[in-house]
Formats: sequence, structure tokens, C-alpha cells
Amino acid sequence: MTFQQPELDTSPKVSDEVRKTTCYMCACRCGINVHMKDGKVAYIEGNRDHPVNKGVLCAKGSAGIMQHNAPSRLRAPMKRVGPRGSGEFEEISWDEAFDIAASHLKPLREKAPEKLAFFTGRDQSQSFTSLWAQSFGTPNYAAHGGFCSVNMAAAGIYTMGGAFWEFGQPDWEHTKLFMIFGVAEDHDSNPIKAGIGKIKGRGAKVIGVNPIRSGYNAVADEWVGITPGTDGLFILAMVHELLKAGRIDLDYLARYTNAPVLLDCDPKSDNFGLFLRDDDGKPQVIDRKTKELVAFDKPGIMPDLAGHIRRAGVTHHAVMHQMAEKYLDPQYAPEAVAERCGIPATRIRALAAELARVAFEEPVVLDREWTDFRGETHAQMIGRPVSFHSMRGISAHSNGFQTCRALHVLQILLGAVETPGGFRFKPPYPKPVEAHPKPHCGVVPGQPLDGPHLGFVRGPEDLMLNKDGSAARIDKAFTWENPMSSHGLMHMVIANAHAGDPYKIDTLFLYMANMSWNSSMNTSGVMKMLTDKDENGNYVIPNIIYSDAYSSEMVAYADLILPDTTYLERHDCISMLDRPISEPDGAADAIRWPVVEPDRDVRGFQTALIQLGVKLGLPAFINEDGSAKYADYADYITNHERKPGIGPLTGWRIGEDGFNTGRGAPNDAQLDSYIENGGFHVHHIPAEASYFKPWNAAYQDWAVDLGLYDAPTPYIFQLYSEPVRKFQRAAEGHGDHQPPDHLRERLKKVMQPLPEWYEPFEGTMVDPDRYPVHALTQRPMAMYHSWGTQNAWLRQLHGRNPLYLPTKLMREHDLSDGDWARVSSAHGEITVPVMEMAALNENTVWTWNAIGKRKGAWALDNDAPEATKGFLLNHLINELLPPRGDGQRWANSDPITGQAAWFDLKVRIEKTIAPIEESRPSVPPQKSPVGQGPKELRWKVGK
Repeated sequence: MTFQQPELDTSPKVSDEVRKTTCYMCACRCGINVHMKDGKVAYIEGNRDHPVNKGVLCAKGSAGIMQHNAPSRLRAPMKRVGPRGSGEFEEISWDEAFDIAASHLKPLREKAPEKLAFFTGRDQSQSFTSLWAQSFGTPNYAAHGGFCSVNMAAAGIYTMGGAFWEFGQPDWEHTKLFMIFGVAEDHDSNPIKAGIGKIKGRGAKVIGVNPIRSGYNAVADEWVGITPGTDGLFILAMVHELLKAGRIDLDYLARYTNAPVLLDCDPKSDNFGLFLRDDDGKPQVIDRKTKELVAFDKPGIMPDLAGHIRRAGVTHHAVMHQMAEKYLDPQYAPEAVAERCGIPATRIRALAAELARVAFEEPVVLDREWTDFRGETHAQMIGRPVSFHSMRGISAHSNGFQTCRALHVLQILLGAVETPGGFRFKPPYPKPVEAHPKPHCGVVPGQPLDGPHLGFVRGPEDLMLNKDGSAARIDKAFTWENPMSSHGLMHMVIANAHAGDPYKIDTLFLYMANMSWNSSMNTSGVMKMLTDKDENGNYVIPNIIYSDAYSSEMVAYADLILPDTTYLERHDCISMLDRPISEPDGAADAIRWPVVEPDRDVRGFQTALIQLGVKLGLPAFINEDGSAKYADYADYITNHERKPGIGPLTGWRIGEDGFNTGRGAPNDAQLDSYIENGGFHVHHIPAEASYFKPWNAAYQDWAVDLGLYDAPTPYIFQLYSEPVRKFQRAAEGHGDHQPPDHLRERLKKVMQPLPEWYEPFEGTMVDPDRYPVHALTQRPMAMYHSWGTQNAWLRQLHGRNPLYLPTKLMREHDLSDGDWARVSSAHGEITVPVMEMAALNENTVWTWNAIGKRKGAWALDNDAPEATKGFLLNHLINELLPPRGDGQRWANSDPITGQAAWFDLKVRIEKTIAPIEESRPSVPPQKSPVGQGPKELRWKVGK
């Protein structure tokens, strides 16, 4: 008998068409190929030609299909018909939605623009949304950086003109030792995974510093399970060892940093602790060749690290002298810090020695000639192949700004920034603080604000204060409470608005910010603030407008909903004006475009803002006759010019002889050119300009041609921060701008111009016997922020989250996997399932953030594991620190930048005895405005 073998199609046709765009399942912005069948999305894969991911795509990216088809998608504009928080809405038209929005906003613009607070979440169009807010005239605008990573961004820019994450990355081609601090898996996952794979493949070593050994730390060759909040102390102990051994790059420090700049060391001087400057205002150094006092950038000089000058009986020393005096102090010796850091002194010494060995005994030398900003030509590019990367783990502490600065000082002492094998900047960075705007708050009813909302202050004179000294902004950004808050304080907006401190607002306008749930400190308290009424029965925050693509927890707390599209249905601009996709060897930007049209009555938020701007008559969005300047966001991307010849996108601009890159007139076919090129554009850096960017004349000229600078802008790294010292001097009683008395001592302590470690605030304000345990959150690689766990594919990876306890605490409390524990803080209490994890700092517990969902949100079943077994640590955190007993309560933030101090949390663990069925607190269900999703999510694409 013979059997007929079935004919199998082993290579079925995946699609009818491939449409190339940019992923939005995390902030990597990878290139994707979206395969289409019969006009529907059938399959998503990586784009091999894309500069970010080179074809690699993670589980999140592939699951974009389910994000696009999620049952939780909003379907039409809605107005609230039930109480706030109930989730009861009525669908309305866009015309009615704009009429309602305009009825709130138009009177505010004409009489009191500051009564609009417009804050956006994790969108990637902040240059656009900030322009809208500036044109409206409100001073109250910021994005989510204040509760994400402003410490990282501000510390990097103030110290070296750029920072980790989108500002730069390791030199994956040449690094031999890679050290990561506080890096979870949700940010930048594809490039880091690929980079680690590349360097490990050639034998380079990876060291992970993190209380938690998961993700990147799990594949590290060495794991350092540090005590949370002590990274700065650990880093400065290594600095101590390097200085003590003389294992620092003296030539690099002399040429490219302010280590040789002289300080005014006269205690009687008005400029005590500031730089000695010449008549042109330039910091001065001693030239090692002539022994003369000269400007730091004078051609032909070699600055002297040991330079000093004596005047009127006072010796003025270089910054390097101050650094040596500070960090060689025994308080930074490994023995002095070991117990607090949870790292033995011998290991701290060994790590410092290994950094030095690789940096100085295994240099990378490229035979590539280049010329520096002083006119000296170098035959080679010599680098230190030690690279670092860091993220929220060291940023989200109340000492995070100084910790981040300490890490940059460590990099710079090794000569491992912008050299082969080290950390490299991505265009438009590097650029010094002076190249950034200062913040503005000049409000005139009916007029645009007098300048950008956010920026980088140079001293107390730049603070955003009213004439009476009160805060000009609702979040109190750029005040004495947090002077250098470059990203604003989004986590303080609702609490301040509710308290009417510094003033009452009328309308809270939010985009993609889940502030009633996982994006808020004090989740239970915020829900109450959003629903509180005054003595007249009116809501304390009168009007709330919100835009989201999905039925998140925050939707239920809004009065008006403007429904956004999914990322596959809209135009987006990943711009050089904002957060581009550049690599160290090239400037790159990208777009998203509607690979499918929405099947619901929704609009991209940016387009909706443009249309609302026209209705309100905002100058940035109307012509002189009042007509719309832009039809939609695609039109804005194409035709908007921030200044003549400079627009959102750099590619395919119109020049005299054809297409230009960077500078040029708008091109009506620009978006088509991007689409034809896979959704992105890259402009490569010449080889002679590829390293030493802040000081490389060829790079500076290239950046000017591209439009990143108007003129060459070389600068030196700021190991010693003069802006920080200016605030400290004010606290000491000097100058025309003075802080309130109750903040003087705090400012003197934290505003140290050389990086300083101090204990995180919550640890000093709670009883260490009652709350002895550190508690942290981080996000898994398969989920990015709040919207991953309603994705039908990704839910299967993380449908619930336990609280992970180290073995020591599991034994102390007689706990086993699956048991329940009561976790309490100075603010609140939760009851949650626990699980043992051996690779964890012995006094730290942690969980995955944003897994827990509120019943009724995200179209999930009320019995979904996310709503019953999932939970948030946010219930244990407050936007304010515990009372101090003197009537003052400080924000739970870094006192320099205002960064939310999520990771300062201290808790107590107790085993529960009674049987528990659901995580607590169990918040009552909301009504879902989109209904509940089906038990099974399935459909057929194609025939």
C-alpha cells in the first residue's frame, strides 16, 4: 500500500505588501516592516536596514499587532456623564469635543493663561507640544521626565554636555569593559541586548551594579548587589582609589575638562568658589609652557593641572586641587563606605583597579588624524576602552543628581568619554549648557509665553519666581525647592493643584499620562484629589481633559476625552529637535505614518492639538487671516520651521541645487521620501570627526553644516559645576537672589559643586527599626510602561507580579513562595503574594511595576490576574516626605532637580495569617467606556 504525502507549503506568503515604519512599543524607536494582507496588519518584523535595530525585534515589537487591535482602544470622543472616577461616558462628535475644550480654554487664554496646566506623558513629540503650550501662553507645561530620569539628563548636560540613553551610548565596536548602573530592561532594550552580545562575543567583560540581578545584570560576568541609594558613595570610593593610585588620564583632564581652571579661593571675595575669568568672561588656566594666566581655549596652550596663582596673600588653586583634597579624604575610603554600600572594601578596590587596568593598559589607538579646538593636530585617536551606561536605578533617588554627576566624573577621570572604546555622544549632542535655552514664565493674557518653558538655569537669577517670591509654575519647578528642575515636576502637579499651592488652576490637560494609577506617587491619594469637591459641591480641580489611545485608569477621571490613534495609524516625528534615533556615527531621525487607517472616530493627538489650536486662535497655528496654518500633523512636520531652514526633519530638504540635509526649505514630498527610505534618514559623520566631538574642529564644522549649531561650539567638561556653586553661595547669604531661610541649610548641603553623596531623604525621616527594608520597582523586558499588560500576547508573559524577597528576609519571616505578606510604609499598606529570589540585595524587596491594573480598565475582565494578583508599590509612596515636626513637608524629590524619588521607599514586611484571595488595596471597579474584551482575541487576516 502506498501513502500519498500531503503537499505542504513550507514558505507561505506572509503578506501582499510591506510598509516600513517605526515601532512604538518602547522608546528604542526600532525600524519595523509591517506586513499587510488585504489591508490589515498580518506580521511585524525588524527592518534590517534601520540604524537602531538592524533587523532585530523583541517580543514587544512583534506584539504591536495586538496593541493595534487591542479591545481597550477608545472609539470616539467622550464626555463624562457620571461622577468622576466612575467611567460613565457618552460618545460625542469631534466638533462637540472641541467646543467643550474651547469653552474652558478660550476664557483662560484671554484672562489667566496660567490656570491651564498642560502636561504630557511618554509621547515623543515634546518640541511640538511645548510649542502649543508656549503659543497658548501658560507657564505650566512639562513632560514626564520629572518622574522618570531628569537627574540623569540634567547631571549629564551640566557635567559633560550630554547623558546616557538617547544622548549617547557605549562604543560597542571597541569597548573592553562595560559597567552598568541601575539599568532595567524596559528602556533601550534592543540596542543594549545587541551591544552586550557583540562585546561578550569578543571576550569583553560586563559588570552589573544593581540591587536586583535580572535581565542585563543576569548575563553580566560580575554582579554587584549594591544597597539602594548608595551608588554615589560606591562611585566616589572608586574615585578615591583611582586618585590615590594616580590612575587617571592627566592629559585628557588637562586638555578637555575644567580640572585646570582656577577657582577664586578668597573667602572674602564676592566670587569665592567661582572661576577666575578674563575680561571676556572666559575661565582661566595656567599655561604649562609659559606659566602665564590665559583663557582656557587660547590656541597653542597646554593647561596645567597643578596651576595656581597668588594674589593679595591668597593662593587660587585649580579645580584639580579641590578634587584631590575632597576625594582623597578618608571618608571616601572603601573601608569607610563598605557597610553602607553592602560591598566589601576589597571588592571596591578590585573593581577600581580593573577599571584602571583596562583603561590604561589596554588602550584603543586609531590611526586617524584630527584637529582640536585649540588648533593642535593629533596623529591618532587614543581611547580608554571602558564604557558605562546607567538609567533610572541611580536617577530616581533624592540624591540622584549628585550620584549621576559622580558617575560622569568617574568616566572623565578615566578619559573614557568621546574616546575610542568609551562613551560616545549621539547628535544633536554633545552641546554645553550654554547652548540650551533658559526657562521662561512671562505670562501676558492673550499672548504667547515669552520663551520656552523648560531649560537649564545658570544661577539664582534664572529661577521662575513671581515678584513676591512665590512659584510661577504650578509644579514649583525652577524654585528654591528644586532650582535645576530642567524637566519640571509632573508628579507634583495634581497635589499642588488640589492644594491650590501656589495657586488654583481651572483646567488640567493631560496626554498619555496614567496619573490616577501607575504614573503617580500616592495612587490612592491622587484618585481622591481628582474627585474631591469644595464646599460648594464643585470639583476642586474644575476641568480635566485627557487624551489616550486606550481605556486606561486615568480615562475615568477626565471630563472630556480626546481619543488618540494607535502608533500604526498616525504620523509621528522622531525629530532632531526632540528625541531622535541618532547613533554616534550619524545623525538620524525618523517618522511614523499611517500604515493603516483608523476604523474608529479617533485622531492622532498632535493633529487634534493643531485643530484645537486653530479654534483657539493660537498664533503658532493660524495665518494672519485666522485660517489654519497646518492641515494636520503631517503638514506641520513638513512645513513648520523652528527658524529659517530648520524644521522637524533633516532629510530631503530643498536646497539651491537639489536636496539638502539639515538646512533647507520645506519639501512637500519630504514624508514620501522618508517612507520610500524605510521611514528614516541618516547623515553620517566623517571619520575624522567621529570621536572627541566637543573638541574636534571637524565635528564642530559638520554640526554647523547640519544645523545643530549656528557656529562652532567647543567646550570643556565641567567636573566642578559653577551653576551649582552659585546656588550654594546664595544659600550662604551672597547675591541679590536669596532663598527662604528654611531652605538655606539644605541648599548648602546638597548644592556641592563637586559631586557629593548624602543619604536619601526618606531614610533619614522614618524609623529604621520600623521600616528597615528598601523597596524598588522595575519593568520587565516584555513590557514598556503601563500599556504592555493589556496586550493579548504580552499578558501571557507577565499577567501577575509577586513581591520578590531575598532569601534572608524569606527565612526571617517564615515565608514560602505563594504566601502573602503585608507590606507597610510611612504612607500606606498593601497585601501581596511573595516569591523568593536569591540574587537580590539582602535588605531589598522589589516587584515589576505597572502589571497591576484596576478593575474595569483596559477592557480586562474584573477577575483578570492583573486586577486580582497584580499590584502596585505606588500605594506605599507619597509625593511628599513624612512630616518633619516643624510644619514643613518637602516634596519626595531630589532637592536639586525635582526628580521623583521613587526608589527611596523604605518598608516593613509581615506575614499574613488569614487566607487572602486578592491583592490589597482592592480598588472598586470602574465602568469600562469600551466594554469588556472577548475571552479570546482572534481574527483571520487574508484569505
